[in-house]
Amino acid sequence: MNSGFSGLTPHLLIDGVENFTGDRYTGHTNPLTSYINRVYEVEREDGVKMIVKYYRPGRWTLDAIYDEHDFIFDCLEDEIPVVAPVELNNDSTVALWDEYAFALFPKKSGPMLEINSDDEWIRAGELIGRIHRAGARFNSEYRMKLDPENSTEKFVENLLFGGLINEANRKPFEAVCRKIIKTIKPLFADFETIRVHGDCHRGNIIHRPGEGLMIIDFDDMGTAVPVQDLWMLLPGRLEQSRREMNLLLEGYETFRDFDYRSLKLIEPLRAMRIIYYIEWCSLQVGEHHFVRNNPDWGTDIYWRNEINDLEVQCHEILDALKSYRGLN
Repeated sequence: MNSGFSGLTPHLLIDGVENFTGDRYTGHTNPLTSYINRVYEVEREDGVKMIVKYYRPGRWTLDAIYDEHDFIFDCLEDEIPVVAPVELNNDSTVALWDEYAFALFPKKSGPMLEINSDDEWIRAGELIGRIHRAGARFNSEYRMKLDPENSTEKFVENLLFGGLINEANRKPFEAVCRKIIKTIKPLFADFETIRVHGDCHRGNIIHRPGEGLMIIDFDDMGTAVPVQDLWMLLPGRLEQSRREMNLLLEGYETFRDFDYRSLKLIEPLRAMRIIYYIEWCSLQVGEHHFVRNNPDWGTDIYWRNEINDLEVQCHEILDALKSYRGLN
């Protein structure tokens, strides 16, 4: 069982923030929605509210966290609206307190992105294009490369040998995952990879009055094909969303060229996302909030449903590859 955050009490997390800022904080600790890490709104005694993010133990090395922060600061340097971590009194943006690494951010909030017009699709594409222009300037040495070989295979291995899948479902789960990986691995050859946000869905883009669109939560940043940060914004599969993708790319290409051949990677990326999410959930097994919100996770019916979803997605990949054509 993953110990996760069992030792992270409100008192401990406030002590960590006070120790590395020199500021006094009230006892206010408002937990925010974040399952893999622990994120809290905290309040200084002068009334200023901040956000503290305690990283899940064992998920990222300190160097990998610095890669995340470096990417955020590169975006900030290009005047892209992001929420950057503050420097702590250890001359760093990351501190170790007890067994936990944490970072502190100014509180920024706003309504989630809603796309209701052509202009809004274009603006969303512009934002991603600007982020990728910053992302392409430097490499990420310590974050994962998001492709079938370097990430998806690892996630499948973790699930197969983590003792979480019952015997009846282990072989069919492995079979469909292996089939997907074998099918999609060759497709990723010869494509540019850059630093990307990695979790670019509408919930991670907010609208700030006077600042425009702001992208938040770089926790899943890594190295990937640029289309990784575009496909999750679409309202459906590519065949049903070509108009929206054209508008996104119109905005994107204001700042950066796009390789249209990479659109054939959308359905493979969707399959990779399904596997990623299963493994992401497995890191939280046994934790109270996860058990409460996901009582069926890991049951026989759960695994049968996931296997079915992956088999359906495998067919979608094969069908999309047969009918694939570039956008004009």
